This record gives sequence, C-alpha cells and structure tokens, in this order.
Amino acid sequence: MPHIDSGIKLDFKDVLLRPKRSTLKSRSEVDLTRSFSFRNSKQMYNGIPIIAANMDTVGTFEMAKVLSKFSLFTAVHKYYNLKQWKEFASQNPDCLENLAVSSGTSSSDFEQLKEILEAIPQVKYICLDVANGYSEHFVEFVKDVRKCFPSHTIMAGNVVTGEMVEELILSGADIIKVGIGQGSMCTTRTKTGVGYPQLSAVMECADAAHGLKGHIISDGGCSCPGDVAKAFGAGADFVMLGGMLAGHSESGGEFIERNGKKYKLFYGMTSEVAMKKYPGGVADYRASEGKTVEVPFKGDVKYTIQDILGGVRSTCTYVGAAKLKELSRRTTFIRVTQQVNPIFSEAS
Repeated sequence: MPHIDSGIKLDFKDVLLRPKRSTLKSRSEVDLTRSFSFRNSKQMYNGIPIIAANMDTVGTFEMAKVLSKFSLFTAVHKYYNLKQWKEFASQNPDCLENLAVSSGTSSSDFEQLKEILEAIPQVKYICLDVANGYSEHFVEFVKDVRKCFPSHTIMAGNVVTGEMVEELILSGADIIKVGIGQGSMCTTRTKTGVGYPQLSAVMECADAAHGLKGHIISDGGCSCPGDVAKAFGAGADFVMLGGMLAGHSESGGEFIERNGKKYKLFYGMTSEVAMKKYPGGVADYRASEGKTVEVPFKGDVKYTIQDILGGVRSTCTYVGAAKLKELSRRTTFIRVTQQVNPIFSEAS
C-alpha cells in the first residue's frame, strides 16, 4: 500500500525569518566566510560557501575567475576537455583552489576525471553529479572515486532525504548535494511526480549530515538573495546557484539579440538542448527533464554577486548573527501565505 507522509514540508516561499535583537551596527561587520574540515578527505576549506552550479551555462572557467576573487566557489561543468583544462590552469593558478572538477558516472567520465586531476594536482575537489542519487550504481561509483582519490574532497548528489545523505557520506562523500526538482530549469516534478520541498529537505539532510560530521549543499530553488539566506538559515553549509548566475557575460550559453534586446540561452543539463548538444543525444527510453529559456542579459556577474552577498549580510544583521556560522543558530522561520506586496509587481 502507498504511504502518505502527512507532516508539513516547506519551500523557501512558505517562510520568512523572524528578526531578533542585534548588537551589530552595520552589515559591514558581518563575516560571511566559513571554515570546514571535511570528514573523509580531511581537507580544510575557507571561503564564502556559495557555489556556481556545474551547468555548462553557469559553471564556466570565466565564472570561476570572477567568483574566486570574491572567495566563492565554482563547480566547473564536465564538458571541458583536458586541453582546455590545461590551458586554463596555466593562466589562473589562484582559481584552482576554489573549484571542483565535475563528473557523471560513466566509464568515459571517470577516465576524463582521472586525466584532469592527474594533470592538474592543485584541484582538490570533485563534484559527482547525477539526477538520481538514490541508485545503487551511484553509491558504488562514489566508493570507487573515494578509493582512487583518498585525499580529494568529494561532493555527491542529488538526494533529498536523511538516510541517503548518511549512506553517501559513509560511502566516501564529504559534501552531499541536496535538491530534486526545485531548480529553475528542472521539470523533474512535472515529468516524474518526484521531488521534495527544498527548505524541509535542507533541514532534514543537514541534520543527518552533521550527525556524521559531513556537510551539505542546498542545490537549487533560490530565486533571490533572501532564498540564499533561508538556505543557510535552514542549516546548509554551502548554497549552489544556477539560475541566479545565468545570463551574465561570464555565463555560458548562446547570445541572442532580438528587437534591440540581448538575451542568453539558459538550459537544464537534462534538457533536450543539452542532450542533443553532447554525445549520446536523447535516448528513446527517457524524457527530457529540463527547460530551455532565454534569460535577459545581465552584464558582469560581479554586480549580482555583490547583491547576493549584501542581502545575506543584511539577513545576518536582522537576526543578530555576526558570522555566517551563527545564522542557523539565530534562525526562527515563521510560516507565511505571502512573501511580498504584489501591487507593483512586474505582472501587474
């Protein structure tokens, strides 16, 4: 018999943070850097834990150069070849500590991962990314990668429940990517009926990971700086952004000009566009689970980064958190039926 979990599960749109008394005079006093020691790699991290998603329209070398200057992180997409990696590494050694090499689970993906990490030993992070992190095959792949790279920090996902977070950490992953179906380019929920509201997923998965001295990434569902703050408040160690970083000069995606306006193509990595672009095409046994949209061109990404960091600093001042580390301890969420006054919204 099917089972119904009738407990309330919430998304970012369902809550606001309750303000609390604060001794902070200005948002400039807030420290957004975090330091982590990872359970399996034993590696140390220090930086602002916001990550550009490993989509070819977001996780580019150009994006990594800019984000690194802000102490942010980039999960570089898996479609750069070894020659491109070598060329990038020769020009940008400072960036290499703030990025991960991404890989799927095919044997060719694994071979390319090994080649890149052998050629560029400064890169110490691996992002293992599949749409469905619940498969036994994925768990075994994580174990194989850990065996091959004992001192690299492994990000792995995506999952949305505590028991799978625990299994992946015990299989060798350090940081678990949390989120299914909530990304701006994702159609998994409409195509499959599978998913989990992101705020609740983050809270439950963070609890499971931290019990094992592991870490999590809230991956997807953020549409504004307030959502990034809510993800951190819910217990996320890192927040991964796709749509919020799309459409910039440093983003991938084709440039389009129409009626004097500029756009950039942005698509999910399981969209028909992405599957046709790369070897393999669209297999006849699967459906596309990603959208393709034209995003209005936003210019340089540094201005968006400043806006996001300013928003999160402001959140910290409202709840009295002098450091990002303190935000989750200072967070009380209140359930709401409306986020903003819609009278002058773009739709009106």
